Amino acid sequence: MSDLSISGEAFIDAVEAIVLDNVSREGFGVSELAEAMHMSRSNLLRKIRKYTHLSASQYIRLVRLKKGMELLNQTSLTVSEISFEVGFGSTSYLIKCFREQYGHAPGEARKAGQKVPARLPILKKYRMPFLAALVVLALAGAFFLVKNLLLYSEKPLEKSIAVLPFKNESSDSSNLYFVNGLMESALSKLQKIEDLRVVSRTSVEQFRNTDLPVPQIAETLQVSYILEGSGQRIGDRIVLTVQLVEAETDQPVWAGQYNRQVGDIFALQNEIAGEITDAIKVVVTPAELERIEKQPTDNLIAYDYYLQALEHMNEQNREGLLAAIPLLEKATEEDPQFALAYANLAIAYYYLDIYQIEKQYTDRINNYADKALLYDAKSAESLIAKALYYLHAKEFRLALPHLEKALEYNPNSSSVVQLLADFYARITPNTARYLEYALKGVQLDVGGQDSVTKSYTYLHLSNALIQTGFVDESIRYINRSLAFNPDNEYAPFLHAYILYAKDRNMERTTDRLLQEWQRDSSRLDILQEVAKMHYFQEDYANAFVYYEQFVTERERQGLGIYPQEDIKIGLVYEKMGYPERAGEFFDAYARYCEEDQSIYKSASMAVLHAREGKIEEAMEQLRIFSNQDNYQYWILLFFEKDPLIAPLKDHPEFETLMQRIQDRFWENHATLKKSLDAKGLI
Repeated sequence: MSDLSISGEAFIDAVEAIVLDNVSREGFGVSELAEAMHMSRSNLLRKIRKYTHLSASQYIRLVRLKKGMELLNQTSLTVSEISFEVGFGSTSYLIKCFREQYGHAPGEARKAGQKVPARLPILKKYRMPFLAALVVLALAGAFFLVKNLLLYSEKPLEKSIAVLPFKNESSDSSNLYFVNGLMESALSKLQKIEDLRVVSRTSVEQFRNTDLPVPQIAETLQVSYILEGSGQRIGDRIVLTVQLVEAETDQPVWAGQYNRQVGDIFALQNEIAGEITDAIKVVVTPAELERIEKQPTDNLIAYDYYLQALEHMNEQNREGLLAAIPLLEKATEEDPQFALAYANLAIAYYYLDIYQIEKQYTDRINNYADKALLYDAKSAESLIAKALYYLHAKEFRLALPHLEKALEYNPNSSSVVQLLADFYARITPNTARYLEYALKGVQLDVGGQDSVTKSYTYLHLSNALIQTGFVDESIRYINRSLAFNPDNEYAPFLHAYILYAKDRNMERTTDRLLQEWQRDSSRLDILQEVAKMHYFQEDYANAFVYYEQFVTERERQGLGIYPQEDIKIGLVYEKMGYPERAGEFFDAYARYCEEDQSIYKSASMAVLHAREGKIEEAMEQLRIFSNQDNYQYWILLFFEKDPLIAPLKDHPEFETLMQRIQDRFWENHATLKKSLDAKGLI
């Protein structure tokens, strides 16, 4: 072990000992710890982050939680008493932090007798893998993931910022939308810079009316700078005060006071963005500067309507969208070339239509998106609008380049990252890309305290991790998803399959899925999974019971969901004595295979040919699939269990091909794991 490692362990041991000596003192925080360590606050922050990858306050909280776990296991104290003993001001806050750290409540830990490590871990030092070894065609997808993750994680810590909601100093509360618009503009301009990490608007919203000190906010959001401001609109003038605070010193590094005409609003926004980037020493490329300084409209009336609409769209519900649309329409009437307004109209109509079986607004979405691109083809919002149209029209391959270009123009857009994560999770499955965007989403939405949002963020990450074979890590995050929002309708469903990956007990998995479906029998997604579990166990009678309900409801509602399952449904109907009906499902599956453009097409075709008795054709398709990359872990867990491929198992090449598929998956997995471990991302 190097001297540096010994010094790091000794330092962390000393920090932990001091925190434990003061663990019952609720007011013992970073400043008190720095004083006890005879260090400056800034040096303490740097060293703790260096050796633990945590902020100082996070590390103190972790020590408190560790002590709480010990007291749970070694004493009969109540959770409320333990809360007092480890310095938590309220029992509810202890429970919340405990769930976030361990994935369940303190009472459950006591029942399970869970233990904690003898000492808290130190961040290990790793050597970077030699990148040339990754540039192999078979690992192309994995290399793309590693490359992008390293680009994100290697950005210096000082180049990260959160833009807090600006305070409305006006006595007229109706001016709030205008002040919020100024904050949104500052956020939007900074998000266009690749050299700067900018956390999302949803993450900072929790601090709208807070009195917390800047260092505490920054530690929560994991940023080094906070931009805060206040303003008011008085007639045709804007009065604005803005300051950029460095979290480590809690001192302003730049501040500005402005009293300008409303007509100067765009020049003012650009001036503020320039001051911020200069203060942080951010690298702004000429192309980024051009996009930052582009004026959205020359018409101030149109811009005012747009800001009012934006306030409603940020409500993120149907009522907000319906309120925003007429305001956006007024904006385009005032300025028929207002690209940002057209883009938001397309986005609003897309989300109004998203859950409707019969789509009503396809033409409007396309029309508004085209106008947005016509008047500003380099706007991320214009590209998002057109991508949503293609998603709406199910022209998925056309959506992808628009989303990727939108992320190029706005590298900090959490909405684009979420769309790309969903794209690679659901529409065009690619496990490496899905994990990439799930991790990026966590980085941009860091610190948000909305438990529902956190629950779905962790759900996405857990799903991405299990698809790439990180079973234990996926269990950790699915537990967090459930802890933050037990009512998350998808987390228990995924949880059942993750546990199957751990214990390989299909009967237990069937019971778990059945329990979830019985809680809500309208869930067709879970219903067909219950049927499929019986199918894999060759329990065709029970599979038929659930598949028949699924098929009946799917046809009644006119849904085109789960076409990839039709061949299984067909086999079950055939086994139960309905050959004609089975033939309809087999034909539907054949059509699905013809239209499939995903990496799974060859695997699907292998199953189809196996059912038809075309063994050599099936094996050829299996050979093709064995050369694919970035397929889901579920292939390893379930493909060989499918009764439909039984005819292939006697072929002399079958076991060799299946071993190649397994080996290829785990080679990719090992490369990903090594790189993610080295950066402390898992």
